[in-house]
Amino acid sequence: MQPIDKLLDRIRWDKSFGDAAFEIGYYDRVAAIIVRRPLADLLFEPGNKNSFLLMDEEGVYQRIPLHRVREVSRDGALIWQRPRVSGILR
Repeated sequence: MQPIDKLLDRIRWDKSFGDAAFEIGYYDRVAAIIVRRPLADLLFEPGNKNSFLLMDEEGVYQRIPLHRVREVSRDGALIWQRPRVSGILR
């Protein structure tokens, strides 16, 4: 499986692949759920390959580490999912 940082690079730099509606699902540790947000809502800082920023309901940016990304959808179809270990998403 392709690492999440490589997939995100491909989405950003491969125009033929990246010309679609992408959605990222990340694990929210407080709510214990996977939160799905459009890729357009995420802010990637130049040079930072370990996390992205996402504005919360109060207008404050929260840093989300890439290891919490669990799935990626392209035009509504699941194209990437973190492997499960004993039924648990890692």
